[in-house]
Amino acid sequence: MKVDFGVHGHLADVPDRARALEAAGVDGVFTFEASSDVFLPLALVAEHTNLFCYSNVALALPRSPMHLAYLGHDLQRLSEGRTALGLGSQIRPHIEKRFSARWDRPVGQMREVIESIRAIHHCWKSGEQLDYRGEHYTFTLMTPMFVPQPHAWDPPPIWLGALGPQMTRLAGEVADGILVHPFHTRRFLEEVTIPRLEDGIEAVGRSRDDVVVIPTVLTCAYRDEEERERALRGVRMNLAFYGSTPAYRATLEMHGWGEIQAELNRLTKEGRWDEIPACIDDEVLHTIAVVGTPAEIGREMAVRYRDVAARVGLSMPYQHGDDLLAEVVSEIRVASS
Repeated sequence: MKVDFGVHGHLADVPDRARALEAAGVDGVFTFEASSDVFLPLALVAEHTNLFCYSNVALALPRSPMHLAYLGHDLQRLSEGRTALGLGSQIRPHIEKRFSARWDRPVGQMREVIESIRAIHHCWKSGEQLDYRGEHYTFTLMTPMFVPQPHAWDPPPIWLGALGPQMTRLAGEVADGILVHPFHTRRFLEEVTIPRLEDGIEAVGRSRDDVVVIPTVLTCAYRDEEERERALRGVRMNLAFYGSTPAYRATLEMHGWGEIQAELNRLTKEGRWDEIPACIDDEVLHTIAVVGTPAEIGREMAVRYRDVAARVGLSMPYQHGDDLLAEVVSEIRVASS
């Protein structure tokens, strides 16, 4: 099981940060769509390290699939085959009001995004005419001057961020992998995510091996009391923030904790952010996050994910040293081998 870690911050700092993560033993890095571009750091990671790199996730609906196809092609060449395109849909208010883009049956849109990127990459690689026609996207023009220079690597795999039943099934039907949001539990994976994914796989006659599972895992790691308190504060706040969002209520409801989402949502709307971590008790904390010393985390990661995940992304939303991260990565690798 490979272990990845997020890279973010000032763009000028990314090369040094990526090299530090490589030295800490991670296998790959991912970026996420927040307050800066999701793809620019990946180019720097690819240039300055030998790490695998991917977006987790890039919002597909505000971007043309043609843009995404060029990005994937260029990153795959720069990284020498160490790139994946991680795509997601976001929610309607952000797509329409933040990006002024079109939201129209997002599952159908995402299907065509993935299909059309593949059609474009096939056109470039084979020399065949580009002719993709869907409900949401049509691509029929590709003159020679706009075909990128070929390279030795296959097009990057496309991984789909999915939570709801239809998007999860879609990942099984058309994606090369599914990116699992950190607000999940092992039970949610077993009873909801994996069965829906397999429904999609079976519906189109694919193999289970065709779709990798990549969970991002809230990781509460510590070696002493000071680190413990810092990690617990950070992870409880992160869990409370996610839990306040209606889209993630399904995870809580599976365990009988649906009322927590309503309370968190009320507190955030009232601006009472300092109070929300207290809503996350130890049972919720230990069920969603992986908590403990590096050795304890390694063992728990192996129990939860070794049989389902190709790789895991670590989310450690608190200040910590790279020496702690290196210990966590080492223990996960030992426990899952």
